Amino acid sequence: MKTIRVGSRESRLAVIQSEMVIDAIHAYDPQIQVELITMKTTGDKILDRTLDKIGGKGLFVKELDAALMDGRADITVHSSKDLPMEIPENLPLVAFSKRADPRDVLVLPKGQDLIDFSKPIGCSSLRRQLQLKQLFPQAEVAPIRGNVLTRLDKLDNGQYAALVLASAGLIRLGLEDRISRYFSTEEILPAAGQAILAVQARKGVDVSCLVDFADADSRDCITAERAFIRTLDGGCSSPVAAYATVDGDTLTLKGMYVTIDNRLYFQTISGKRNEGEMLGRTLAEEMRGKYR
Repeated sequence: MKTIRVGSRESRLAVIQSEMVIDAIHAYDPQIQVELITMKTTGDKILDRTLDKIGGKGLFVKELDAALMDGRADITVHSSKDLPMEIPENLPLVAFSKRADPRDVLVLPKGQDLIDFSKPIGCSSLRRQLQLKQLFPQAEVAPIRGNVLTRLDKLDNGQYAALVLASAGLIRLGLEDRISRYFSTEEILPAAGQAILAVQARKGVDVSCLVDFADADSRDCITAERAFIRTLDGGCSSPVAAYATVDGDTLTLKGMYVTIDNRLYFQTISGKRNEGEMLGRTLAEEMRGKYR
Protein backbone atom coordinates (compact mmCIF):
# COMPACT_ATOMS: atom_id res chain seq x y z
CA MET A 1 0.00 0.00 0.00
CA LYS A 2 1.38 3.41 -0.99
CA THR A 3 2.40 5.77 1.82
CA ILE A 4 3.10 9.49 1.42
CA ARG A 5 4.87 11.34 4.23
CA VAL A 6 3.90 15.03 4.42
CA GLY A 7 6.32 17.43 6.13
CA SER A 8 4.94 20.53 7.85
CA ARG A 9 5.87 23.21 10.33
CA GLU A 10 4.23 22.42 13.64
CA SER A 11 2.13 25.58 14.08
CA ARG A 12 -1.63 25.16 14.12
CA LEU A 13 -2.01 27.04 10.84
CA ALA A 14 0.71 25.01 9.11
CA VAL A 15 -0.93 21.75 10.22
CA ILE A 16 -4.36 22.91 9.01
CA GLN A 17 -2.82 23.81 5.64
CA SER A 18 -1.07 20.44 5.41
CA GLU A 19 -4.36 18.71 6.24
CA MET A 20 -5.90 20.49 3.22
CA VAL A 21 -3.30 18.76 1.04
CA ILE A 22 -3.86 15.44 2.82
CA ASP A 23 -7.61 15.73 2.20
CA ALA A 24 -6.92 16.28 -1.50
CA ILE A 25 -4.72 13.17 -1.61
CA HIS A 26 -7.43 11.07 0.07
CA ALA A 27 -10.05 12.47 -2.32
CA TYR A 28 -7.86 11.35 -5.23
CA ASP A 29 -7.28 7.87 -3.77
CA PRO A 30 -8.64 6.85 -0.34
CA GLN A 31 -6.27 3.86 -0.34
CA ILE A 32 -3.14 6.04 -0.08
CA GLN A 33 -1.75 6.09 3.45
CA VAL A 34 -0.65 9.59 4.50
CA GLU A 35 1.63 10.34 7.44
CA LEU A 36 2.00 13.89 8.76
CA ILE A 37 5.45 14.78 10.08
CA THR A 38 5.70 18.11 11.91
CA MET A 39 8.82 20.01 12.92
CA LYS A 40 9.89 23.34 14.34
CA THR A 41 11.98 25.36 11.89
CA THR A 42 14.75 27.80 12.78
CA GLY A 43 12.40 30.64 11.84
CA ASP A 44 9.89 29.37 14.40
CA LYS A 45 12.51 29.12 17.16
CA ILE A 46 14.12 32.57 16.91
CA LEU A 47 11.42 35.08 17.82
CA ASP A 48 13.39 37.98 19.33
CA ARG A 49 14.66 39.34 15.99
CA THR A 50 13.07 40.17 12.66
CA LEU A 51 13.68 37.72 9.83
CA ASP A 52 15.98 40.01 7.86
CA LYS A 53 18.35 40.01 10.88
CA ILE A 54 18.57 36.21 11.10
CA GLY A 55 18.74 35.06 7.51
CA GLY A 56 15.38 35.61 5.82
CA LYS A 57 12.56 33.36 4.69
CA GLY A 58 14.83 30.38 4.05
CA LEU A 59 14.79 29.75 7.80
CA PHE A 60 11.17 28.54 7.50
CA VAL A 61 12.08 25.85 4.97
CA LYS A 62 15.60 24.69 5.87
CA GLU A 63 14.52 21.83 8.14
CA LEU A 64 11.71 20.84 5.79
CA ASP A 65 14.13 20.75 2.86
CA ALA A 66 16.45 18.54 4.90
CA ALA A 67 13.55 16.15 5.63
CA LEU A 68 12.87 15.89 1.89
CA MET A 69 16.52 15.29 1.12
CA ASP A 70 17.05 12.52 3.66
CA GLY A 71 13.74 10.79 2.91
CA ARG A 72 11.87 11.55 6.14
CA ALA A 73 9.27 13.36 4.01
CA ASP A 74 8.11 12.86 0.43
CA ILE A 75 6.38 16.22 0.07
CA THR A 76 6.25 19.39 2.20
CA VAL A 77 3.58 22.08 2.44
CA HIS A 78 4.35 25.80 2.63
CA SER A 79 2.63 29.17 2.59
CA SER A 80 3.92 30.36 -0.78
CA LYS A 81 4.76 33.81 0.54
CA ASP A 82 7.21 32.23 3.01
CA LEU A 83 9.25 30.51 0.32
CA PRO A 84 12.69 31.88 -0.58
CA MET A 85 13.05 33.05 -4.17
CA GLU A 86 15.62 30.42 -5.12
CA ILE A 87 14.35 26.82 -5.07
CA PRO A 88 16.81 23.88 -5.30
CA GLU A 89 16.53 22.00 -8.60
CA ASN A 90 16.26 18.68 -6.79
CA LEU A 91 13.37 19.94 -4.62
CA PRO A 92 10.89 21.38 -7.14
CA LEU A 93 7.59 23.08 -6.37
CA VAL A 94 5.07 20.60 -7.77
CA ALA A 95 1.60 22.04 -7.01
CA PHE A 96 -0.09 25.25 -5.93
CA SER A 97 -3.50 25.48 -4.28
CA LYS A 98 -6.40 27.56 -5.50
CA ARG A 99 -5.81 31.06 -4.14
CA ALA A 100 -7.82 32.04 -1.07
CA ASP A 101 -8.59 35.69 -0.22
CA PRO A 102 -5.27 37.48 -0.90
CA ARG A 103 -6.03 40.62 1.10
CA ASP A 104 -4.34 41.84 4.28
CA VAL A 105 -6.59 42.70 7.21
CA LEU A 106 -6.63 44.83 10.34
CA VAL A 107 -7.17 43.04 13.65
CA LEU A 108 -8.08 45.01 16.79
CA PRO A 109 -7.98 43.86 20.41
CA LYS A 110 -11.09 42.01 21.55
CA GLY A 111 -13.92 44.40 22.34
CA GLN A 112 -12.45 47.40 20.52
CA ASP A 113 -13.56 48.97 17.26
CA LEU A 114 -11.10 51.88 16.93
CA ILE A 115 -7.30 52.02 16.67
CA ASP A 116 -5.57 53.42 19.77
CA PHE A 117 -2.74 55.33 18.12
CA SER A 118 -0.88 55.67 21.44
CA LYS A 119 0.26 52.08 20.86
CA PRO A 120 2.03 50.62 17.84
CA ILE A 121 0.46 48.58 15.07
CA GLY A 122 2.17 45.17 15.06
CA CYS A 123 3.58 44.17 11.70
CA SER A 124 6.97 42.70 10.77
CA SER A 125 6.78 42.94 7.00
CA LEU A 126 8.46 46.00 5.48
CA ARG A 127 6.01 45.69 2.59
CA ARG A 128 3.12 46.19 5.00
CA GLN A 129 4.88 48.79 7.14
CA LEU A 130 5.50 51.20 4.26
CA GLN A 131 1.98 50.87 2.86
CA LEU A 132 0.46 51.25 6.34
CA LYS A 133 2.36 54.52 6.80
CA GLN A 134 0.52 55.88 3.77
CA LEU A 135 -2.85 54.78 5.15
CA PHE A 136 -2.20 55.84 8.76
CA PRO A 137 0.52 58.54 8.80
CA GLN A 138 -0.06 59.09 12.52
CA ALA A 139 0.62 55.46 13.44
CA GLU A 140 3.75 53.92 14.89
CA VAL A 141 4.43 50.52 13.33
CA ALA A 142 6.47 48.02 15.35
CA PRO A 143 7.78 44.54 14.52
CA ILE A 144 6.03 41.47 15.90
CA ARG A 145 7.11 37.83 15.55
CA GLY A 146 5.51 34.49 16.30
CA ASN A 147 2.68 32.49 14.79
CA VAL A 148 -0.81 33.95 14.36
CA LEU A 149 -2.09 32.78 17.76
CA THR A 150 0.99 34.15 19.54
CA ARG A 151 0.52 37.50 17.84
CA LEU A 152 -3.15 37.63 18.80
CA ASP A 153 -2.19 36.97 22.44
CA LYS A 154 0.25 39.89 22.36
CA LEU A 155 -2.45 42.09 20.85
CA ASP A 156 -5.10 41.16 23.41
CA ASN A 157 -2.59 41.60 26.25
CA GLY A 158 -2.29 45.28 25.34
CA GLN A 159 1.14 45.34 23.70
CA TYR A 160 -0.21 46.59 20.36
CA ALA A 161 -3.04 48.79 19.12
CA ALA A 162 -3.72 46.48 16.17
CA LEU A 163 -2.19 43.84 13.94
CA VAL A 164 -2.02 43.53 10.19
CA LEU A 165 -2.23 39.91 9.05
CA ALA A 166 -3.14 37.91 5.95
CA SER A 167 -6.86 37.21 5.82
CA ALA A 168 -6.29 33.70 4.43
CA GLY A 169 -4.48 32.51 7.55
CA LEU A 170 -7.12 33.84 9.92
CA ILE A 171 -9.93 32.29 7.87
CA ARG A 172 -8.16 28.91 7.72
CA LEU A 173 -7.79 29.06 11.51
CA GLY A 174 -11.51 29.77 11.93
CA LEU A 175 -10.75 33.25 13.27
CA GLU A 176 -12.57 35.29 10.65
CA ASP A 177 -14.51 37.01 13.45
CA ARG A 178 -11.28 38.74 14.55
CA ILE A 179 -11.07 40.69 11.30
CA SER A 180 -11.94 44.36 11.83
CA ARG A 181 -11.22 45.63 8.33
CA TYR A 182 -10.17 44.22 4.98
CA PHE A 183 -7.61 46.27 3.06
CA SER A 184 -8.19 46.23 -0.68
CA THR A 185 -5.27 45.15 -2.84
CA GLU A 186 -5.07 48.80 -3.93
CA GLU A 187 -4.59 49.90 -0.30
CA ILE A 188 -2.03 47.22 0.57
CA LEU A 189 -0.55 45.21 -2.29
CA PRO A 190 -0.13 41.60 -1.14
CA ALA A 191 3.10 39.65 -0.88
CA ALA A 192 4.01 37.43 -3.82
CA GLY A 193 2.18 34.13 -3.38
CA GLN A 194 -0.06 35.35 -0.57
CA ALA A 195 -3.03 33.00 0.10
CA ILE A 196 -1.58 30.22 -2.09
CA LEU A 197 -0.25 26.96 -0.63
CA ALA A 198 2.79 25.41 -2.29
CA VAL A 199 3.69 21.73 -2.28
CA GLN A 200 7.36 20.87 -2.66
CA ALA A 201 8.72 17.40 -3.39
CA ARG A 202 11.93 15.49 -3.76
CA LYS A 203 12.69 15.17 -7.47
CA GLY A 204 11.38 11.88 -8.82
CA VAL A 205 8.59 11.45 -6.24
CA ASP A 206 5.25 10.54 -7.86
CA VAL A 207 2.90 13.46 -7.20
CA SER A 208 0.05 12.37 -9.50
CA CYS A 209 -2.16 12.32 -6.38
CA LEU A 210 -2.07 16.16 -6.42
CA VAL A 211 -3.56 16.52 -9.90
CA ASP A 212 -6.93 17.75 -8.58
CA PHE A 213 -5.33 19.95 -5.90
CA ALA A 214 -3.07 21.81 -8.32
CA ASP A 215 -4.58 25.06 -9.64
CA ALA A 216 -3.44 26.44 -13.00
CA ASP A 217 -4.48 30.03 -12.21
CA SER A 218 -2.38 30.05 -9.03
CA ARG A 219 0.56 28.50 -10.86
CA ASP A 220 0.55 31.17 -13.54
CA CYS A 221 0.02 34.04 -11.10
CA ILE A 222 2.76 32.95 -8.71
CA THR A 223 5.17 32.42 -11.58
CA ALA A 224 4.78 36.07 -12.55
CA GLU A 225 4.83 37.36 -8.97
CA ARG A 226 7.97 35.46 -8.02
CA ALA A 227 9.73 36.48 -11.25
CA PHE A 228 9.09 40.14 -10.38
CA ILE A 229 10.45 39.74 -6.84
CA ARG A 230 13.42 37.63 -7.95
CA THR A 231 14.45 40.14 -10.62
CA LEU A 232 14.52 42.91 -8.01
CA ASP A 233 16.47 40.58 -5.68
CA GLY A 234 13.62 40.92 -3.23
CA GLY A 235 13.66 38.74 -0.13
CA CYS A 236 12.49 38.93 3.43
CA SER A 237 14.21 42.25 4.12
CA SER A 238 12.92 43.84 0.91
CA PRO A 239 9.59 45.71 0.79
CA VAL A 240 8.74 44.84 -2.84
CA ALA A 241 5.31 43.31 -3.52
CA ALA A 242 3.54 41.71 -6.48
CA TYR A 243 0.00 40.54 -7.17
CA ALA A 244 -1.28 38.89 -10.36
CA THR A 245 -4.74 37.97 -11.62
CA VAL A 246 -5.83 36.00 -14.67
CA ASP A 247 -8.82 36.56 -16.93
CA GLY A 248 -9.10 33.99 -19.68
CA ASP A 249 -5.72 33.87 -21.39
CA THR A 250 -4.62 37.26 -20.04
CA LEU A 251 -2.50 37.76 -16.92
CA THR A 252 -2.27 41.15 -15.23
CA LEU A 253 0.54 41.80 -12.76
CA LYS A 254 0.83 44.76 -10.42
CA GLY A 255 4.18 45.43 -8.80
CA MET A 256 5.41 47.70 -6.02
CA TYR A 257 8.88 49.18 -6.18
CA VAL A 258 10.47 51.04 -3.28
CA THR A 259 13.35 53.50 -3.70
CA ILE A 260 16.28 53.81 -1.30
CA ASP A 261 14.51 56.71 0.44
CA ASN A 262 11.30 54.62 0.82
CA ARG A 263 9.17 56.20 -1.89
CA LEU A 264 6.58 53.74 -3.22
CA TYR A 265 5.76 53.28 -6.90
CA PHE A 266 3.17 50.96 -8.44
CA GLN A 267 2.90 49.80 -12.05
CA THR A 268 0.91 47.18 -13.97
CA ILE A 269 1.66 44.96 -16.96
CA SER A 270 -0.59 42.56 -18.90
CA GLY A 271 0.13 39.77 -21.34
CA LYS A 272 -0.34 36.10 -22.09
CA ARG A 273 -0.82 34.01 -18.97
CA ASN A 274 1.76 31.45 -20.05
CA GLU A 275 4.44 34.16 -20.20
CA GLY A 276 4.35 35.05 -16.49
CA GLU A 277 8.09 34.66 -16.00
CA MET A 278 8.80 37.14 -18.78
CA LEU A 279 6.08 39.55 -17.64
CA GLY A 280 7.38 39.61 -14.07
CA ARG A 281 10.95 40.16 -15.20
CA THR A 282 9.95 42.86 -17.70
CA LEU A 283 7.89 44.81 -15.15
CA ALA A 284 10.68 44.66 -12.56
CA GLU A 285 13.31 45.87 -15.02
CA GLU A 286 11.06 48.70 -16.26
CA MET A 287 10.35 49.93 -12.71
CA ARG A 288 13.95 49.65 -11.60
CA GLY A 289 15.08 51.66 -14.63
CA LYS A 290 12.40 54.30 -14.15
CA TYR A 291 12.39 54.87 -10.39
CA ARG A 292 15.73 54.08 -8.81
